[in-house]
Amino acid sequence: MNTIYALASAQGKAGVSVIRISGPDAHASAHVLCGKLPEPRYSATRSLRNAAGDLLDHALVLCFKAPNSFTGEDVVELHVHGSVSVVRAVLEELSKQEGTRLAEPGEFTRRALENERLDLAQVEGLADLIDAETEAQRKQAVRVLSGALGARVDGWRSKLIRAAALLEATIDFADEDVPVDVSPEVCALLKDVTADLENEISGSFVAERIRTGFEVALVGAPNAGKSTLLNRLAGREAAITSEIAGTTRDVIEVRMDLQGLPVTFLDTAGLRDAEDEIENIGVSRALERARGADLRVFLAEPGESLMLPPQEKDIVLHPKADISNVARSVGISGKTGAGVRELITRIQATLQDRTALAGLATHERHRVAMERAFESLQAAQAIVGNGPELYDIAAEELRTSIRALEALVGRIDVENLLDEIFSSFCLGK
Repeated sequence: MNTIYALASAQGKAGVSVIRISGPDAHASAHVLCGKLPEPRYSATRSLRNAAGDLLDHALVLCFKAPNSFTGEDVVELHVHGSVSVVRAVLEELSKQEGTRLAEPGEFTRRALENERLDLAQVEGLADLIDAETEAQRKQAVRVLSGALGARVDGWRSKLIRAAALLEATIDFADEDVPVDVSPEVCALLKDVTADLENEISGSFVAERIRTGFEVALVGAPNAGKSTLLNRLAGREAAITSEIAGTTRDVIEVRMDLQGLPVTFLDTAGLRDAEDEIENIGVSRALERARGADLRVFLAEPGESLMLPPQEKDIVLHPKADISNVARSVGISGKTGAGVRELITRIQATLQDRTALAGLATHERHRVAMERAFESLQAAQAIVGNGPELYDIAAEELRTSIRALEALVGRIDVENLLDEIFSSFCLGK
């Protein structure tokens, strides 16, 4: 296996840049640059020199011995001054060494997976942590990266293996008089795992929304002040505003951080019977996006008929409160800002309530794997209730469920996913 290297910190000028080397010749490669290395897990300053003996930089050097490193291999980190030219010079010297090459995107993390330093869910948690923009996203990603989902899967897997072992023991002694009825213990184990899976599947939808962002749609008739309100929320001219009804033809999106929650506000086209084909397309898109949003804010006059009926928890406000005589609690004005702070507070409270239901599974892939496991468990439960004659079929359903859970954390059947997952990483990860 080659020894790989790459810049592990951000590109460009910085106070410090970190160059990571990993593989069987990592320590030897670093020794060529800086001479004697510090003891593993200790740091020391060293002078980095090229093959001609010219000084490249003074660096802080850290060494890690396999398997006690991020990748599970021998690793050296060179903390150099964050000059573009320094980084380039050090990488160039590493490229000249036999058996070393520049790492591919995500290759350090892929080696960590292959060496069982991380499971696949943790790898995805690391990717989510790198991409996190809000506090809620950071907390969720750290929880997954810490191995919480993998630990839960291990617990489910252990219970299912125990249940399968009980069934198969009964099958093995089918011709003998076995006084112990295993079905109560098996049913109890399956019931526990099924309930946990059902809760986790339900919570995965909210967790995925935290990862990708909640959507809040501004809905109303043409010229109701939706674009003006969006601009007020964004603090800039994100949407064109005009007294001419139907100005907004497409969905305009503004992404914001609301008290740590990622939220995208959608300014949709005014809902009415369209007067031309282009506006009709805009109205259709508005209805589609509004229906799919996590929350809708309706700007509607009292008694106004709405093309899209509000759902529970949706917010209905009277628009243009600056020129109407409505109470501040039910009115809003994007022009003056009246009621905007109250609206933001209501949106935050509604979405925060939903985050309380978030599970550990954060990706659709996780949910699909759990749903497969859940379906097999339900089948197994039904079969066990029909008597010992069908225990062999129930045991096979349990094995199917176990394989689905193992795929969730990357133990089996995920090779085709790895290239896609690791392609999102930078070279230094």
